Amino acid sequence: MNKNVKIKLNAAAFRDKVYACWIGKNIGGTMGTPYEGKREYLDIRGFSTAEGVVLPNDDLDLQLVWLHAVEQLGPRAINAATLGEFWLSFIVPHWNEYGIGKNNMTRGLLPPLAGDYENNWRDSNGAWIRTEVWACMAPGCPDIAAKYAMEDAKVDHGAGEGTFAAAFVAAMQAAAFVIPDLRKCIDIGLSKIPADSRMADSIRLVLECYDAGKTSRETRDTVLARNADIGDGWFEAPSNVAYTVLGLLYGEGDFKRSMIEALNCGDDTDCTGATVGATLGILGGTAAIPDDWAKHIGDDIITVSVNRAGTCRVPSTCTKLTDRVIAQTPHVLFANDAFVALTEGEDVIPENAEEIIRGSVTCAALTEYTTHFEYPFAIADVTLDRAPDIEPMGEIRVSVKVTNRRAVLDNKPYCLTARWWLPEGFSVKGRQTAVLFHKNSHNDGSCTLEYTLTAGETVAATNRCVLELVAEGRPAPMYIPVTLLG
Repeated sequence: MNKNVKIKLNAAAFRDKVYACWIGKNIGGTMGTPYEGKREYLDIRGFSTAEGVVLPNDDLDLQLVWLHAVEQLGPRAINAATLGEFWLSFIVPHWNEYGIGKNNMTRGLLPPLAGDYENNWRDSNGAWIRTEVWACMAPGCPDIAAKYAMEDAKVDHGAGEGTFAAAFVAAMQAAAFVIPDLRKCIDIGLSKIPADSRMADSIRLVLECYDAGKTSRETRDTVLARNADIGDGWFEAPSNVAYTVLGLLYGEGDFKRSMIEALNCGDDTDCTGATVGATLGILGGTAAIPDDWAKHIGDDIITVSVNRAGTCRVPSTCTKLTDRVIAQTPHVLFANDAFVALTEGEDVIPENAEEIIRGSVTCAALTEYTTHFEYPFAIADVTLDRAPDIEPMGEIRVSVKVTNRRAVLDNKPYCLTARWWLPEGFSVKGRQTAVLFHKNSHNDGSCTLEYTLTAGETVAATNRCVLELVAEGRPAPMYIPVTLLG
């Protein structure tokens, strides 16, 4: 157990909340799927499916692949690039941002570049609908849950609003394991995303309307009007996350009412309903889920988006999914030096728990066309000055920020030597050496190298440039790929 543990969660009560999360997810997904894409205000009363029927839903499916990734790689290896590899191997759909991200990866672009390039679905719903696996493996740790959710979202949303949406929902849900006040959980989620993002604006708008006494229908219409300019107002994250928050607020803790309030807003109804159900399941455990709705949906998981012919082991029930997620939770908490731990004893939640879990981390605005690499002694962030297109004799500028890893490096400076490996005919201008200092009051432990790459008279469809960085006295070189599309 980490030495800085301040909050302890009873393992049995935690398991009940995780199981309720997945049951709630299945309820909302099954209830909302028949109405997905309807733009008008709806009048949903309950299930339109027969008892025992569970409709497949990519909202849950993709999380089964992320669980497989954590099981196979361990929590420290989870990032946008590694999750991208699992996308290509195990996730079937090619629609919208899913297809764009996958196609960009097959052309050689690493996430989050794969989620940025020529992607007009960056602000849509594909990422915030798959956050529960991160929240459940980081209970009471919104910073950790948001970190993983953003790495996940970058694969197919890059620097778009869809990535901020995922950070918000994951943080809100992680907080719900410790904080019983829904409004405080929403506020904690909101604190983790840039205040000037459209995502934050949409959530604040719902809160303002609710506090002003507007009806749920009036609030929905206000949100719809505010975001009419995003993606033609269609399947975009700011409004649909706002509808989810609307359902949670106007439902006032009642599971059925909350679900129906969200679904009646229309649009991506399987996503809003599933997230409402999962969030209330985390907040209240199985006691919060109506017995008749739990019985109607059963325990089964039906997939539609996972390549089951591969080596991905897909749990067939919510019970099995719960057990496997819980098995990974202590590893995720330990790997991230979390202040929360699971215990066989009673919950230990101090009076200042809200202050503890709020932390101080807020994700900054993301930069387009940036990729992140981690090596034994340093990390590197590579930013292109524009989209990764190159034409014969064309130029593109590349900025490489290298930051030392204090856990590995000592306090002495290191000389970096740079060498490029380029396609035939390409050339480069820029520094060949730099000094990487340790972090102190005068230096943030980083250095930046600027380059201009120039293509030759001919370019290929995919042009792989590789920057080699070697630190004097360190055995492991850094090989940083920069892929340009002809």
